[in-house]
Amino acid sequence: MNDAPVVLLEGPRSVGKSTLLRQIATEHDGELVDLDDPPTRDAVAADPALAIISNQVVCIDEYQKAPIVLDAIKTALNKRTVPGRFVLTGSARHDALAPAAQALTGRLTTLPIYPLSQGEQAGVREDFLEEIIENPISVVTATPSTSDRSDYIDRICRGGFPLALRASSDAARRRWIRDYVRLTLERDIRELSKLRQGEKLNLLLGRLAGQTAQVLNVAKAAQSVGLDPVTAESYLVLMEKVFLLYRLDAWGKTLIARSVAKPKIHVLDSAVAATLLRLTPEKLSTLDATVSTEFGHLLESFTVGELRKQASWLDSITGLGHWRSHDGGEVDLVVECEDGGIIGFEIKAARRVQDDDLRGLRQLREAVKENFVGGFALYLGERSYTREDRIHVVPLDRLWTSVR
Repeated sequence: MNDAPVVLLEGPRSVGKSTLLRQIATEHDGELVDLDDPPTRDAVAADPALAIISNQVVCIDEYQKAPIVLDAIKTALNKRTVPGRFVLTGSARHDALAPAAQALTGRLTTLPIYPLSQGEQAGVREDFLEEIIENPISVVTATPSTSDRSDYIDRICRGGFPLALRASSDAARRRWIRDYVRLTLERDIRELSKLRQGEKLNLLLGRLAGQTAQVLNVAKAAQSVGLDPVTAESYLVLMEKVFLLYRLDAWGKTLIARSVAKPKIHVLDSAVAATLLRLTPEKLSTLDATVSTEFGHLLESFTVGELRKQASWLDSITGLGHWRSHDGGEVDLVVECEDGGIIGFEIKAARRVQDDDLRGLRQLREAVKENFVGGFALYLGERSYTREDRIHVVPLDRLWTSVR
């Protein structure tokens, strides 16, 4: 707000954007315009200038409900451009509103609002990624982890949506998540696009959730629900635009010719993924081989999500991706810094890290040479240690355990 005329807080529904917007409006003595309210939305659609006549900060909730308001904001900024004049929230990605999205080019800064991180839930300032950038070895601490498998399962199944976290029981949380997904598919996606086979959205979402933390295969998911791949791809794009899923692009496909260029798919919130896959804490606690595989995928999506949240509030991060080589090497998350530094993360759902588990990190180190800041195998064990040159093994819960 100190720099940009318009700030857009963008993220899924029920994540806390409106609460934050009300706080901003109160602290800045601003005017709050709620476009989720039908009468207000109708009035703004009829005369969008009414929403922005205040000389104070104007806070507009769910602006995508009446995107014509962007034209009115543009007109107002043409007359007087000052930082922090407008703050908007949106539950659909800005580029989903194609005709209106260009109105504020160069004047709008977008900030992602994700489900609550583990540190935010506990009131802890998370510094893991920040510490790695400043001094990689600093995260290899002598303090052992006290978390066990059941703790990680509980965190995965809780997720980060505030209302889901307040649920009185696991069953109530799953019920809330099912309603949230249903309303997002029925209301938000249908507002963005006229669907020819909209009844298959939920089936497709379930199949894509089954691929979480895996290389995306749209054709396979489409075939399983009776859709053609082109239609399934268009539905996937819509699900991304309302923040149910996201693609983690392949990193380094121009830098390293031998890398695989297909994206991975992740469900944005781990509790949503677990609910879609019908995986309860009780099921995840069993030793069944299939369930153990699904737990590994959920753990990866959960961990990538937590790192993605930390990256979102650091200006020094310029890119995120995953890396897979044709000969089987894999790094679950690659973080690229603005100074060219590369950090790799491999996520293991085990209490021990075997030598072969580090193969992808070694290949990445060899590929980027001196730009390799460090590689980290995040696992469910207790101890942190350095395995070899710039490759470390660290308990997963170090992500939200501050050492400062």
